[in-house]
Amino acid sequence: MIRRVAFLSMHTSPLDLPGSGEAGGMNVYIDELAASLVSRGVEVTVFTRRTDPGQPRVLTTPSGYRVAHVTAGPAVRIPISGLGTLVGEFAKRVTKAIADRRSGATDLVHSHYWLSGWAGLAVKQAVGLPLANSFHTLGRVKDATRRPGQPPEPLLRIAAETEVITFSDCVIASTEYEAVELIEQYGADPSRVCVNPPGVDLERFRPGDRMEARRRLGIDRAPTVLFVGRIQALKGLDVAVEALCTVRDRLPEARLIVVGGPSGPSGEEEHRSIQEMVDRLGLRDAVTWWGVQPHGRLPIFYRGADILVVPSRSESFGLVAAEAQASGLPVVAANVGGLRYVIRDGRSGVLVDGWDPADYGKALLRVLESPAERLHLAAGALEAGRRFGWDRATERLLELYRGVTDGTR
Repeated sequence: MIRRVAFLSMHTSPLDLPGSGEAGGMNVYIDELAASLVSRGVEVTVFTRRTDPGQPRVLTTPSGYRVAHVTAGPAVRIPISGLGTLVGEFAKRVTKAIADRRSGATDLVHSHYWLSGWAGLAVKQAVGLPLANSFHTLGRVKDATRRPGQPPEPLLRIAAETEVITFSDCVIASTEYEAVELIEQYGADPSRVCVNPPGVDLERFRPGDRMEARRRLGIDRAPTVLFVGRIQALKGLDVAVEALCTVRDRLPEARLIVVGGPSGPSGEEEHRSIQEMVDRLGLRDAVTWWGVQPHGRLPIFYRGADILVVPSRSESFGLVAAEAQASGLPVVAANVGGLRYVIRDGRSGVLVDGWDPADYGKALLRVLESPAERLHLAAGALEAGRRFGWDRATERLLELYRGVTDGTR
């Protein structure tokens, strides 16, 4: 029986607002998974790096899991590129916290992302606990689809990922596609790769009053495309903006809503570049920047929009697409990674090969110009989105945990 689990999330905290800085779908996943495990009687502590001197050593969240702020380096936000040298210190302090625990032994460590996985290996070796790891994104996969001119992922990341894959007791893939990538790109042992899709809060993400949502967003009857995500080259907001030009050639009132903020210094540069693009293309009045929004407010956007666009260059799962579909919103997305699993092409949305904005514009028009097509895809989206409830995801994960801890997986 699994009683206590330690989550490692070194570079970002589940308390951070998704869409800001380095916070995104992984933060939502950790928060909701930890809460779901607690509801089943599992004690969860999330170890994350302290980024502010005022953060308490440990706090308990409203959903019942604990967040432990670990001092590793200066208590300020540091870009991911500068965190590699702090992994050892982070791992040492987590090891001490687990070893000093008085109220009961930890059963398993579940690390998230390559930095935490690297720290997790040190914890595993020091205290002898089984290690499960979720990468959320993979360096080699990102390199294979990165935008021209973007720098490759650092060799340190690729080396660390390879080591984590080799020595973890279980590597948790979000979809079968990610499992194949782990095996083909990194030579992962298939017997150590476990597939478990994330969940979606189906009580929160569900259809609602569309007209009320549109009133609150101030979009009236204008055909509305929604983009939700961090502003960084990986997410393809530039493609969405250029696609809007194609759409407005036929639907002059069409507009784009952007929910999310820049991710780090490169994200700030990307944000400025896209704002300049918006001005250059004459779209200033057609693009609305809502910035970072609390996760609990996203249903308003999903209910009010006509379609979600996800032109990402890499997605291990595609949580935003799953949430939108559960809310009854069709999706136009890149035919990559987990998006191919989340979206049922032609039934809940449209998958687009490559990143030509004109192709995305055509796919968006297919839905926006045909009320019958939108209703068809909306019904399919709702059906597809309901596959991802947390009950199923958590039960499957507990099976994987038990298999790792008793050696039967």
